[in-house]
Amino acid sequence: MISLAGKGAVITGGSRGIGAATVRLLARAGADVVFSFHKNREAAQQVEQESRKHGTRVESFRADLRRMADAQALIEFGSERLGQVDILVANAGIWNAENAPIESLTERQWDEMMQVNLKSVYSVAHFVAPQMIARRSGRIIIISSTAGQRGEAFHSHYAATKGAVISFVKSLATELARHNVLVNCVAPGWVNTDMCKSTLESRSGRKFALAQIPLGRVATTEELAGPILFLASDLATFITGEILNVNGGSVLCG
Repeated sequence: MISLAGKGAVITGGSRGIGAATVRLLARAGADVVFSFHKNREAAQQVEQESRKHGTRVESFRADLRRMADAQALIEFGSERLGQVDILVANAGIWNAENAPIESLTERQWDEMMQVNLKSVYSVAHFVAPQMIARRSGRIIIISSTAGQRGEAFHSHYAATKGAVISFVKSLATELARHNVLVNCVAPGWVNTDMCKSTLESRSGRKFALAQIPLGRVATTEELAGPILFLASDLATFITGEILNVNGGSVLCG
């Protein structure tokens, strides 16, 4: 029912986790996709091969999105390869399972989190917006977290970036609405990814995570890719500035 045939999508952080699942699903829906990866070229190539079986163009691009020049290069590469960028999914991000109490949270830890989780989102949006404004059409979908809504003790730097992302989405949604550019956010809770692996594989960590989720399990990456596809599709033409919670009921707000 959902078709993205003829659409070009750029996805950041597409070599693993939610990003990889989104690359595969959007390609399956008919979109041509360019996705970024930071270090693991082998994983990126595997995602390319898996996604190309649906017959669309799928290419990876190495980028460190903490650098504005790399973000610009990614969007330019995507525009060249895809013809135009109709959909931007800003997914790249980091999280550290180790506790970081405020009294020991270092400047380096804080700055790295801000650069990867927040500056990277701003940078790709900054470079894709002009072409979407010129065409009076586009979708920007940014990945936040339940931590951005309720905070997260001992991970305040992570929660701060994800809360800022939500405010960024609401700001861009109203700013770009007159250009028919829709800006939305997907906010996952616990997801079965490499990023969450160290917590979910320990007995105490998994017990802690599941205790917060009324559905009693963590999400699969495909269960996040589906809502992203929905927001990118023609089923969501009157939705902008929204935070779509995909968390098994762990945060109930809307």
